Amino acid sequence: SVQQPQQQLHHPAVHQQLSLGSRRSSQSSSPATPRESLRSPLVVGIPAAAAGISGLQRRPSGGQPTGSWSQASQASPIMQAFATSALAPQPPQPPPLQLLPSLAPPGFRLDPKKHYSSLGRCGLRVSCLGLGTWVTFAGQVPDSVAEDILTLAYACGINFFDTAEVYAAGRAELLLGRLLRKAGWRRSSYTVSTKIFWGGKAETERGLSRKHIVEGLQACLQRLQLDYVDIVFANRPDPLTPMEEIVRAFSFCIDRGWAFYWGTSRWSPMEIMEAHSVARQFNLIPPVAEQVEYHMFQREKLELQMPELFAKLGLGAVVWSPLACGLLACGILSRQSPPSYLFSYSWLRDKILSEEGRQQQAKLKELAELAIAWCVRSGHASCVLLGASSAEQLYENICALPVVPKLTAALMAEIDRILGAAAGPAGWHWLSWRLYAVLVNFLTILLSFLGKFIDLNRITLEFLESRSSF
Repeated sequence: SVQQPQQQLHHPAVHQQLSLGSRRSSQSSSPATPRESLRSPLVVGIPAAAAGISGLQRRPSGGQPTGSWSQASQASPIMQAFATSALAPQPPQPPPLQLLPSLAPPGFRLDPKKHYSSLGRCGLRVSCLGLGTWVTFAGQVPDSVAEDILTLAYACGINFFDTAEVYAAGRAELLLGRLLRKAGWRRSSYTVSTKIFWGGKAETERGLSRKHIVEGLQACLQRLQLDYVDIVFANRPDPLTPMEEIVRAFSFCIDRGWAFYWGTSRWSPMEIMEAHSVARQFNLIPPVAEQVEYHMFQREKLELQMPELFAKLGLGAVVWSPLACGLLACGILSRQSPPSYLFSYSWLRDKILSEEGRQQQAKLKELAELAIAWCVRSGHASCVLLGASSAEQLYENICALPVVPKLTAALMAEIDRILGAAAGPAGWHWLSWRLYAVLVNFLTILLSFLGKFIDLNRITLEFLESRSSF
């Protein structure tokens, strides 16, 4: 499935860019540092040249190639394509007649006619794949690798970048803002979203109170070095704050120009319905999207509970963890030592290393591309957020898009049969939440009617009292 986009990587601009990079390296008077030997103008255009690839280094200035090309070529099919073509040692070439842009075009790019859609019923156009910063930015990967990942994502056509105030205690936002400013892209050409809930240790620095929503969003904008974010999400529901206060606070932020839209994350369908009812009752701005976990082993909410909201409210869906926190990316249990991020999140470690996690991993091995293509093919999500620890890994995930048209209805049904989790609008789960939604609408109308009735009675009593006084 990856062979088709691999062959497109033999682009003339890549070879020209390689000659330009080697010419600049040979003309440098000072010896190259280890970091300079790993980075070149190629890194931002060729994901296989990213610094995170083991066993491969660039040619230092005036020296011989280091690392093992045969070892690098055995890393993956994509690495074999690179090692046998663009990245292999090339004979000296004359300098180009004109300077080329620093970004060599990637071999595969999202198609505007196929891979972009509106976020729910709103007019915001987002790419079907987005880049998330959870765990990786300011955490698992160095800043230089994060820059390569972000640059490659934008070069491939991804226009949705997601972060949160809680990611790495705000350092992920700092890094993302710094990289966006350094890149110098037009602000209108990409979308940035952040999430509000956990902002600090103080009681007033977390939750969805009006105080924290306003102050937390202003702090996010300062860290991101932006005048506004496109979408701000409520990172989880807050049972201690009235829904009217939450909706009014996000509407206030949108009216002030700090955000264009707001959405929810990990909210139940009942809470989303309540937020829409409050917005409709008080003429406020409702949420436009929900961030939800969705992958082959987590399907109930998006496939059973949310379709009615998609149809009735025009809600969009931004899904995260399409690889089940790495469960579908590579056999985590087959490694000699688990990834470092498992030790940072105890709930994630317990989930993956549990007996249920072992049984799930036994079903699927080395199927990252299929898992991502399956999420896109399902049609439930407007955008699927990807996380990557290297530019090569991100490019392999992006190359899952050509697999999507090959997933026919028969193949999707076969996948459902293998997983044993065929989903559909049936069962008491779907019935219970739909009845609850109808009940919420009925109670909202009833309370509105009672409020008007009470006001009418109060006016009538005041009028009768005024007449009796005469």
